[in-house]
Amino acid sequence: MMTREQALDLFADPDLIGIGMAADAVRRRLHPEGVVTYIIDRNINYTNFCSEYCTFCAFYRPLGHEEGYVLEKEVIFRKIRETIELGGTGVLMQGGLHPELKIEWYEDLLRSIKERFPRIWLHCFSSPEILNIAEVSGVSLRDTIARLRDAGLDSIPGGGAEILDDDVRRRISRLKCTAAEWIEVHRVAHALGMRTTATMMFGCGETIQQRMNHLEAVRRLQEETGGFTAFIPWTFQRENTALGRLVREEATAVEYLKTLAISRLYLEEIVNLQASWVTQGLKTCQLALRFGANDVGSIMIEENVVSAAGVHHRASEEELRRIIRDAGFVPKQRDTLYRTYFLS
Repeated sequence: MMTREQALDLFADPDLIGIGMAADAVRRRLHPEGVVTYIIDRNINYTNFCSEYCTFCAFYRPLGHEEGYVLEKEVIFRKIRETIELGGTGVLMQGGLHPELKIEWYEDLLRSIKERFPRIWLHCFSSPEILNIAEVSGVSLRDTIARLRDAGLDSIPGGGAEILDDDVRRRISRLKCTAAEWIEVHRVAHALGMRTTATMMFGCGETIQQRMNHLEAVRRLQEETGGFTAFIPWTFQRENTALGRLVREEATAVEYLKTLAISRLYLEEIVNLQASWVTQGLKTCQLALRFGANDVGSIMIEENVVSAAGVHHRASEEELRRIIRDAGFVPKQRDTLYRTYFLS
């Protein structure tokens, strides 16, 4: 297994193609069938009210702001119905950290969705959201996750991780949970039998050592629990954000591909690695399939958070299938747990 020192050496190594080939070899070992997957789902942002004011976010609004909203349940039901009609299998539901919504509101929402759409997979609520629900409700973290699970929550996305280094977090999201708190949410969820994903938003002014702190924290928890289904790195999008005025240059495609490949090499215990066409565009996403990635994520029926920061890449199912085929792979639709029982 790759050591931290070896990974740091690779970050300094100019041989991008060699690093990519090494990551591709790991991908071939983990996924010898030559399949690259994608999912049809929808991002539903149930509220944009948030009390944390992260400097990299252009989506949130403070409580009381005229542009703030909490979606009515009927609106959420309509979005889910449309998703199913388009062949979707799940929703990724996240929002801001609302300072007044208690756990009963979330339980009622989840139960209402499952009553109407029993087969839809609910991949919802980032670690900061879950911690916020627990705090606002006066409920322990374990009981919060268990109650949400019992109400219909199927799995937890990796949002809110950014860089799992507290020096970075204090600089870009000083009110957000600590790195240890983010990890603890996923540890507890895994202990309760739930699967989760891990993410990393890099290129926000962190050092390579701090980026490695993130990869190391994720690897340690995966070795402990085995609960992560996938790792999803993407780059900070600076347009329209306060942090963007300080971080003058976004990470390049070369930096993205190198970081993706090193992630594949360092996180061998996490079977799936997702490429991000939403932030990188289709061409770089296609290249990423030869740098260790075996998945291209969602067709994104709806996406509001990244687009608020100025990114407007779009892709249809056929476009994603085409770039997968043209890269030499077999495209297959999957579900949230990476089960590929759909027609090719």
